[in-house]
Amino acid sequence: EGAAATVLCLSYGHSDDHFWLALTVFFVLCPSVLVQLTLIFVHRDLSRDRPLVLLMHLLQLGPII
Repeated sequence: EGAAATVLCLSYGHSDDHFWLALTVFFVLCPSVLVQLTLIFVHRDLSRDRPLVLLMHLLQLGPII
């Protein structure tokens, strides 16, 4: 999904189609951010004092943990 979005963003960038570029970026990042927020709040990573885990969530690598 990430690779397909990257190819689409590159193709929209080369054709100066800013509307579809913004829409593609939004629909790739929005679900990713929602997944990270769900992992933080449902698994209670905020209640523990684990700064590395929170950093990984901010870098969008929460599912790896």
